Amino acid sequence: MTLKDFFEQVPKAAAAFSGGTDSAFVLWAAREYGCDIHAYYVKTDFQPEFELEDARRLAEELDIPMTVVDMDILSVPEAEENGPERCYYCKRAIFTRLREAAQAGGYSVILDGTNASDDAGDRPGMRALRELEVRSPLRECGLTKAEVRKRSEEAGLFTWKKPAYACLATRIPTGTRIRTRDLERVEQAENAMSELGFRDFRVRLYGDGARIQVTGDQMHLALKKRKQICDKLGGLFPAVLLDLDERKPSD
Repeated sequence: MTLKDFFEQVPKAAAAFSGGTDSAFVLWAAREYGCDIHAYYVKTDFQPEFELEDARRLAEELDIPMTVVDMDILSVPEAEENGPERCYYCKRAIFTRLREAAQAGGYSVILDGTNASDDAGDRPGMRALRELEVRSPLRECGLTKAEVRKRSEEAGLFTWKKPAYACLATRIPTGTRIRTRDLERVEQAENAMSELGFRDFRVRLYGDGARIQVTGDQMHLALKKRKQICDKLGGLFPAVLLDLDERKPSD
């Protein structure tokens, strides 16, 4: 099945839009093939501000309506407790809230950006998507991450080369209760690292300190800018550590 076939079968839908490469391409394809599509961005403490900015920019460029749905994700006990099944409970709560908003807007079919490269066995949240009957056009049409990037570049989408970005909750070790303040510190630290020229990296909570992971090709930059990193992150964390085990580049 092609995306054209998919959207002929699904002429009207709501799309969960994160501002990332995959969901951006879903929106483009829906518009391209005549689907009545409406984007929904669920805003929680787990999403950094730049993702919302990217989502608004892309929706505007494609002339697709977008609704921002605010949600207090830390009011979901299983999300705040941050156990091994956090992603499942988080995804279920977010898509339940999104479905309520979409149905109020007249949309009964919900789409997401899961692609054919995503390993269902390694994505606890995908169980929630199945339970809530969320459709994944990229996965259903066999489109891999590499193909999505290629076709996004051809379509002129600025999101084609965005690094994969997991939510801020993944920066908190499993089993450590998630606090708003820790999410804020991580987001501020990652913004600072971006300003210093880093790309495709992570700043993870390590005790009360920060553990920085960078790709191999940027390890020299981390050492070169050691002082600037300490100056910028030192006010957020009592200790700032560099992980010498390089981070593998995202797809």
